[in-house]
Amino acid sequence: MNRRHALKTLVTTSALAALNALPASAKAAAASAKAPGTPSAGTTFRHAVCTGYGRMSVDKLAEVSKKLGIEGIDLVHPKDWETVKKHGLVCSLAWGPGSIGKGFNRRENHEKLVPDYIHRIQECAAAGVSKVICFSGNRNGQSAEQGLEICAEGIKKIAAAAEKSKVLVVMELLNSKVNHKGYLCDSSAWGVELVKRVGSEYFKLLYDIYHMQIMEGDIIRTIRANHQYFGHYHTAGNPGRNEFEAQDVQELNYAAIMKAIHGTGYRDFVAQEFAARRDPVTSLANAIKICTVPANG
Repeated sequence: MNRRHALKTLVTTSALAALNALPASAKAAAASAKAPGTPSAGTTFRHAVCTGYGRMSVDKLAEVSKKLGIEGIDLVHPKDWETVKKHGLVCSLAWGPGSIGKGFNRRENHEKLVPDYIHRIQECAAAGVSKVICFSGNRNGQSAEQGLEICAEGIKKIAAAAEKSKVLVVMELLNSKVNHKGYLCDSSAWGVELVKRVGSEYFKLLYDIYHMQIMEGDIIRTIRANHQYFGHYHTAGNPGRNEFEAQDVQELNYAAIMKAIHGTGYRDFVAQEFAARRDPVTSLANAIKICTVPANG
């Protein structure tokens, strides 16, 4: 399963050379990198980027990220955890078993998903990985209420392992309008209700700003009203899932959104998941600059 095949931009053969050509502000961000486990200088939450960005290998992405002051790599398979670690970064969000379309909303999936997730949670704990992603699965004619009941039933079966290992399981909110037709967990209200029904501090939502802009908009109000149910954030511009710099024609004000997230007290990772149309290293550096909130807010 790899939902990042749609990323459009090939990484240039001179990625590190491009980094050296970045403006002084981006170089300063790179110089401010600290050891994993401590917030980056000048911000009160931590920066990450998702695997597949710029079609870089995990090794190259970690190398570039380290130079930009990024501390984490999202959506990393266990086989690549050591690659991330050797660059002094952390796996900020691990891949879980199953797939986007085949998740916790079917009881017949629980027989395999539950033991596989318990094993992955234990792997995460042993490796110092603090979060793992999960998915609801596709509706395929299922009602929202049926999906809630069965998802809650399945996730409760892994909650004790997550609590014991102190590994947060996050279900991603995805749009079912453009990218993931039929996906069940496609609204913040449905996801929040699921978190309430599970009733564990080690199960929350991955609030993907791009996906929720497509489905419902009202991003800042939703974050402020429901932040206690959100355990991770992803970014991308809309429409197009591309960069969100000043010259880009898109509808999300990421500087304001990041201030809203900061205002909720969130202090963990925000991960970039946009598909770069321009030089991926420069675009990533610019996205990090936009999404950096000063410590004083």
